[in-house]
Amino acid sequence: MQWSLDFPISPLPSQITHQSKILSMGSCFADVIGEKMKNAKFDTLVNPFGTIFHPQILADLLDHAISKDKMDLDGILQRDGLFFHYGVHSDLKGKSKEDLAQQYSSKMTQTKEYLEKGSHLILTFGTSWIYELPGYGRVANCHKQAQKLFEKKLSSLEEMQNDLALVFENISGAFPQLNIILTVSPVRHIKDGISENQLSKSLLRVLCGNLERQFDFVSYFPAYEIMMDELRDYRFYKSDLIHPTEEAENYIWEKWKKAIFDTETEKKAAEISKIQLELAHRPLNPESDSHRKFQQNLVAKLERLNEEFDFSKEIKALSKDLQSKPS
Repeated sequence: MQWSLDFPISPLPSQITHQSKILSMGSCFADVIGEKMKNAKFDTLVNPFGTIFHPQILADLLDHAISKDKMDLDGILQRDGLFFHYGVHSDLKGKSKEDLAQQYSSKMTQTKEYLEKGSHLILTFGTSWIYELPGYGRVANCHKQAQKLFEKKLSSLEEMQNDLALVFENISGAFPQLNIILTVSPVRHIKDGISENQLSKSLLRVLCGNLERQFDFVSYFPAYEIMMDELRDYRFYKSDLIHPTEEAENYIWEKWKKAIFDTETEKKAAEISKIQLELAHRPLNPESDSHRKFQQNLVAKLERLNEEFDFSKEIKALSKDLQSKPS
């Protein structure tokens, strides 16, 4: 008996290889996929401005990166002795306004570099609900300020699509080599309400479909659909009943690899995954001869792979550990 309904996912038109340069931005799923890509030794920049949930905020940040705009000082606030900005996540914080502005500028430079030299931009949309601060505009994060200061609203499909389409046109003109992959985050935003979350996700899915039809360099990966249809059981959610479990993330990652990697890239990613498991191995007796031999063999594998992938840090750490042990 079949207990789940899976569905075929066609290979994306622009495949990712280990020669690709990738920028991953957006909701929590952008972090998940981005970190898995980094662990598989893809050149990937993950959420330089922290987790960003709303499509229009992503459009704002991409637009600022293209122009390398300076930080809007009107968006700065201070809390607990630190400085934050309404346009980015609280991961970006400074000890002073100048420190925050410098970090912001550095992230903008880094982001533009990945747009200029990159092959792929992955955008993950989390919610259509947005908060606006009167006198400032829409915000990426409320930074634990009083809820009464903000106005919450559901963005319309038209305004989200117009903002992103404009940015995509600018990207196409400035960086014609860049391919865009859209996803809708499988993370549930139930603080908005169950019905409200469904409405929000529906708008995001239509948004992705419209943009995919509008631009030939835009494609869609169905992370949300995999979670909702193939993994439609609460055992695939963490205890908060909001975020997918590690097993669910790994399941979606396997689907991602098959849709986006060619055969050779998938093979290399599998080999690197085995190496990462060996690096994570914790021996019963770190001083044993068998573990020393295991480490020596692992260094040999890493040195072979290091010709193509950067394992220099891992080789250095293992070699240092081996030198510290008695022969």
